[in-house]
Amino acid sequence: MTQPAVAASEVKPRRLPREIAINVTGLALLAAVAIWVLYELVQGPQQFTSALVTGLGNGALFALIALGYTMVYGIIELINFSHGDLFMLATVLSGIVSVSWFAVDSFTFGAVAAVAFALLIAMGAAAIVNVAAERVAYRRLRRAPKLAPLITAVGLSFIYQWFGQRQFMTGSAPKQWSTMFGNDGFSIGDVFIPYTTIVVISVTIPLLLLMVYIVQRTKAGKAMRAVAQDQDAARLMGIDVDRTIVTVFALGGALAGAAGLLYLQSVGSSSYGLGFRLGLYAFTAAVLGGIGNLQGAVLGGFVLGILTSINDSMLFGQQWSMTVVFTVLILLMVFKPEGILGTRTTEKV
Repeated sequence: MTQPAVAASEVKPRRLPREIAINVTGLALLAAVAIWVLYELVQGPQQFTSALVTGLGNGALFALIALGYTMVYGIIELINFSHGDLFMLATVLSGIVSVSWFAVDSFTFGAVAAVAFALLIAMGAAAIVNVAAERVAYRRLRRAPKLAPLITAVGLSFIYQWFGQRQFMTGSAPKQWSTMFGNDGFSIGDVFIPYTTIVVISVTIPLLLLMVYIVQRTKAGKAMRAVAQDQDAARLMGIDVDRTIVTVFALGGALAGAAGLLYLQSVGSSSYGLGFRLGLYAFTAAVLGGIGNLQGAVLGGFVLGILTSINDSMLFGQQWSMTVVFTVLILLMVFKPEGILGTRTTEKV
């Protein structure tokens, strides 16, 4: 059936001059960034490539944490600000298992088995903690105003920080841990590539593919998508909404646990305030890619990781990293609030 002209005009409204100006300005900013990147590449190719390698490793970590954010938001539209501090607890737990229990300090077959075991423990424990938080705190607030669960998430983050500071790290100073690879790696020309960067990327991409498969190809994923669209209608269709949301929190917690172990193996330190900083990076990455979009979260993580790495080594310096991150977030909210891969929607009142 051919769509009438009136209906077509309603579907595609005429763009206002202000909207056109905003889009043109955004494209101009993107072009300026692209020109600057090309300039830096020509001026210092070795330094730029090294920053790119570092950015890919950092971006993979941001992406793993951002996946947990975006999964929970995609189902119940909750920005779970405690997720970053759950990641912090996972770094400490993975350090206890791999170093305190198995004394991992070099690459051996036994160390690989110990780190793999620590990965399973960290993912399982983080999933359990996240499910407990949903059962005790968030479930009672599903029909409350959106500010209530948001404040609850902030309160949980302080509880996680307290456990991290007082129970595991005995103070506010960063704790150093030995790692399986240390600073080892290999060189391609003048560019040094740490083994940890390869490992982090090799774990992040399969986890993304697994999450996409679960959401798009499984019965549980179909239930998640139904609950995300309309919880009441999903319940009427026989879907166990509570169990579906618990599954999402478990998957999000497991991703935070994986990110915690990979971060510890990459950096070799943990701090009770780590979750706040990395959580903000991951939240910005999720918004950058389009919060609620799994592929967008990973894309946003890699983009943000590369951007901050280039800034740290070639632009303003590490002390300006947070400024760069929030500048990106503000510009995104102004020019493309739905994110890179997000879809613009309108709420009917």
